[in-house]
Amino acid sequence: MRIALVHPNYHSGGAEIAGSWPPAWVAYLAGHLKDAGFTDIHFIDAMTNNIPDEDLHARLKQLQPDVVGCTAITPSIYVAEQVLQIAKDACPKAVRVLGGIHATFMYKQVLSEAPWIDVIVRGEGEEIFRELIRCIDEGRWPHDRRKIKGLAFAEGERFVATQAASTVKELDAINPDWSLLEWSKYIYVPLGVRVAIPNMARGCPFTCSFCSQWKFWRDYRVRDPKKVADEIETLVDEHDIGFFILADEEPTINRKKFIAFCQELIDRGLNHKVKWGINTRVTDIYRDRKLLAFYREAGLVHVSLGTEAAAQLKLDRFNKETKVEENKEAIRLLREADIFVEAQFIVGLDNETPETLEETFQMAWDWQPDLANWAMYTPWPFTSLFAEIKDKVEIFDFSKYNFVTPIMAPEAMDRATLLDGVMKNYRRFYSRKALFHYPWRGTGFRRRYLLGCLKAFLKAGFQRKFYDLGKANYWGPQSKKGVNFNFDRTRTIAPAQMDDWEAAADRAAKARALKEGATVKACGGGDLQMAEEAAPAPSP
Repeated sequence: MRIALVHPNYHSGGAEIAGSWPPAWVAYLAGHLKDAGFTDIHFIDAMTNNIPDEDLHARLKQLQPDVVGCTAITPSIYVAEQVLQIAKDACPKAVRVLGGIHATFMYKQVLSEAPWIDVIVRGEGEEIFRELIRCIDEGRWPHDRRKIKGLAFAEGERFVATQAASTVKELDAINPDWSLLEWSKYIYVPLGVRVAIPNMARGCPFTCSFCSQWKFWRDYRVRDPKKVADEIETLVDEHDIGFFILADEEPTINRKKFIAFCQELIDRGLNHKVKWGINTRVTDIYRDRKLLAFYREAGLVHVSLGTEAAAQLKLDRFNKETKVEENKEAIRLLREADIFVEAQFIVGLDNETPETLEETFQMAWDWQPDLANWAMYTPWPFTSLFAEIKDKVEIFDFSKYNFVTPIMAPEAMDRATLLDGVMKNYRRFYSRKALFHYPWRGTGFRRRYLLGCLKAFLKAGFQRKFYDLGKANYWGPQSKKGVNFNFDRTRTIAPAQMDDWEAAADRAAKARALKEGATVKACGGGDLQMAEEAAPAPSP
């Protein structure tokens, strides 16, 4: 049984500016398969290696796998569909499998527009994909496909979704196979070292209407901190990793286990071998203010905070003053602990104006984070909030749902003006930081890290890759009239998927509450807390 896993060749001007990111899904999926006896696994990273379609075709034709598997987030869905269309021609006998969050919730749409896909894995992939591979290996495919939980496929004119599979209860039983990845190609630009993206937890205990992660992972499960440290140790010792980012949405939610993980890194001396970063929330920084120095000792050097931009604060005007002060104080606490802080702002809501963009810049400069990022609001089509705003969504070209393209058109400005306003914020923030802060404030590691971040921004800017500016034909304020986001407006929602949306909207018990009080926030922008046992004190 030969299995080929392909990471689709999709690029946008977002997170890529900081480096080439290893596709961790491959390691976790392949490791679980190998533990079940399936060892003939080949990985093609078409994204990192920028493999053109004709070369991918040649690779697959040479391999002649029995199964071709691919994954996709929303913006990469069309490229992933194309990968499997290439597979149909290159190795027609192979079963073509697609997984990932977009296909999980939008399987009717995907199967409508890409009928060459044999089957979709819905939800967490490790156990479902393993059962699918067993079925194929034993010659029971496609006859027994209805017996496997967590699948979706076309059956004539109908789309069939089997019963949802349970989530992976024993996350520590998954042994990722990191050896499949070409580690020399995954570099974190600010430090010039190899980077990894392991996970400590899956899911989220909260159910924010603007987020889709809790819907995909469902249960909130946290791994044994010792096992996570084992994984980090393997990555450092065997693959020379110098930086990692925990893939969790907000790893500090479970304070007790996060502290234990930090302590484990210190006890093993890993804090002197590898640095790391996380995404978390202002409320967690407040809660853990006395532990920030301990987190820094454990090697935590970069925290990305979900903060609210001015347009978002208008939706919550009664708490505006409090939230502004909390954000500012959290950033101060992190910088005081010598942890680099990146403030994340979501812009481009329907109430965005030139004035709110300017106000957001002034807040960012007043708060003085080390880094700032303005991301375009992206209305994920499988969130609860989408049911409330879908009538305002006119773009269904999912390749543009990438945080750098304005999907929503604010009432007070056009998309080109919105992009220009965001670029104005970037230009002012980073030019001031480059001239008056990064070269002169701090020494040693702090100075090197910040200059490395600046290098990443400048490199992406000169290459016209930052924010997809080259693709949009944006060269500065003078080019606004020529900006073209190249939306494929022929892309529409398949009737079967639309029917599904309407049914879901009818069932949405939260619809009225969403109208009355929903806000869109950056990842990490929530403020709920999880009940927990008392966390252990760090070792002296």
